[in-house]
Amino acid sequence: MSDPIAAPGLRERKRLATRRAIQVSVLDLINETGLDGVTVDMISRRADVSPRTFFNYFTSKEEAVVGDPPELINSEQLERFVADHDGSLLDGLIELLDHATVAATADRELVQRRRAVLKAYPELFARRMASVRVFEERLSAIVERRFATDPRLSTETSGADGADGEAFVASRAHLVALVVIAALRHAWAEWIEDDDAGHLEDYRFSLRARMEDSFADLQRLVSREL
Repeated sequence: MSDPIAAPGLRERKRLATRRAIQVSVLDLINETGLDGVTVDMISRRADVSPRTFFNYFTSKEEAVVGDPPELINSEQLERFVADHDGSLLDGLIELLDHATVAATADRELVQRRRAVLKAYPELFARRMASVRVFEERLSAIVERRFATDPRLSTETSGADGADGEAFVASRAHLVALVVIAALRHAWAEWIEDDDAGHLEDYRFSLRARMEDSFADLQRLVSREL
């Protein structure tokens, strides 16, 4: 289980509430009038903020729709993952992803509204996927850091020169990141489509539990001769 996350202070709660109000407003207005018909002034009036306040949070209505991707922040936990060559790679990644997705998925209602709009507007979905690719690159770099100091991989690359060895490690790290992101997307889809997840405070229905299930299924499937 992940470590408890400290509750935000009053100022941060107000900031998050304003940010949510803007995002809900733009999503609702797009559903009502279509993307092209929505302006920043309309969003600001609906969210009860000034246009200046809107631009303090987002650079455009499209950015407000797309929202924030998961984020891997430098922390002691991340450094422990990089240095851990004895523990399970997948278990360590689940811990990192659990922390990274807390903010991005805490508001399930907002996630569902955003998903509906992104499905209706491929150009916005493409922007969302571009932000996810940034997260993928960040994850790949972190896995590469772990692999670069793993003595077992050093043995595998002992016959290669420096550039070839680095390319080998980078390729392996990128492969891991791609597979992990795919498993995360599978878990996210299972979580968002399950009505029980929105009503029951039960670990079995959490995104973390869905990630664990997806990773376990992946391990079972790839270990078989299909």
